[in-house]
Amino acid sequence: MQGVGIIGWIVIGIAAGFVAEKVMKRDHGLLTNLLVGVVGALLGGWIASLLNIGFGGWIGSFVVATIGAIILLFLLGMIKRR
Repeated sequence: MQGVGIIGWIVIGIAAGFVAEKVMKRDHGLLTNLLVGVVGALLGGWIASLLNIGFGGWIGSFVVATIGAIILLFLLGMIKRR
């Protein structure tokens, strides 16, 4: 998430974590949504760079963070089931 700053990371992280939580039908708190969103943003950014997909600004960062957060929750669910 380039160009959005630390406050932007927090806002986008909370929003992305919240959307991922609803999509994956989970129930977390605000802090967990923030952590899932920020880690999801890192995961999504890494995957986007591997696929050579460019994104920018608030909307692009939010989309990539949300997709990364959904992937993160899916992977955590797979690990937890074992």
